[in-house]
Amino acid sequence: MPVITLTTDFGTQDWFVGTMKGVVLGIAPGATVVDITHEIPAGDIRAGAFALAASYGFFPRGTIHVVVVDPGVGSTRKAIAVQTTQHLFVGPDNGVLSLALAREKVTVIRALENERYFVQPVSRTFHGRDIFAPAAAHLARGVPIARFGEVLKTFSRLKWQEPRRQGGQVRGEVVYIDRCGNAITNIREANIASGRWEVSIEGNDNFPVKDCYQAVPLGRAVGVLGSTGFLEIAVNGGSARQVLDLKIGGPVVLNRTKRLQRVGQSF
Repeated sequence: MPVITLTTDFGTQDWFVGTMKGVVLGIAPGATVVDITHEIPAGDIRAGAFALAASYGFFPRGTIHVVVVDPGVGSTRKAIAVQTTQHLFVGPDNGVLSLALAREKVTVIRALENERYFVQPVSRTFHGRDIFAPAAAHLARGVPIARFGEVLKTFSRLKWQEPRRQGGQVRGEVVYIDRCGNAITNIREANIASGRWEVSIEGNDNFPVKDCYQAVPLGRAVGVLGSTGFLEIAVNGGSARQVLDLKIGGPVVLNRTKRLQRVGQSF
């Protein structure tokens, strides 16, 4: 029985996540259900997409990834299942699956339309329970993806701003902020593969890119190539979000300094 992962913005205070797990186990009692996270900021599709993209590849081939960050629940947005050569993805067609799918070879996209595989009656506000969880469970039991609905030619994609490089400068932005207050940017290791760099954020002093958080004094800001392969903005012993007043979409500028050194490697 495959692994089923859950990524949502439901939090854990209410009954929503537990109910989804109950639906899955009622249909596929042998499934292994793994929580990636339920602390995506409410309705933040981009954060949900980033969390999935950062994590899904560490699961076994055949894993079914369910993502419910769905501010359009009950609207005309489609519910979809996407088969790739390695994994299955289930969720709303609002772009939340797109960053992960950009790394995959997609073999088929199906609309989730066959109500035989839904919890009835389907509510207007809880498709995680009534559509996505049961669809994943039936897929785990071996129901062919072709039975769920029509073939779709494409899926919704989030706009992903690539960093811009000009001379000795790289311009990017904050794309995700974790619970420690570390801000992950869209600047990849490949964008700063050689040389020594300083980070510039409006309204703050420049600070260096180093190999670890503790390479700077306590309370000081630092740039670190993190486990996702992207540059993180951190404060040693503190929250970069608070200290530097960082926000999603905020600009980040890297300037090359004269002295050359090898920048550390990510995983």
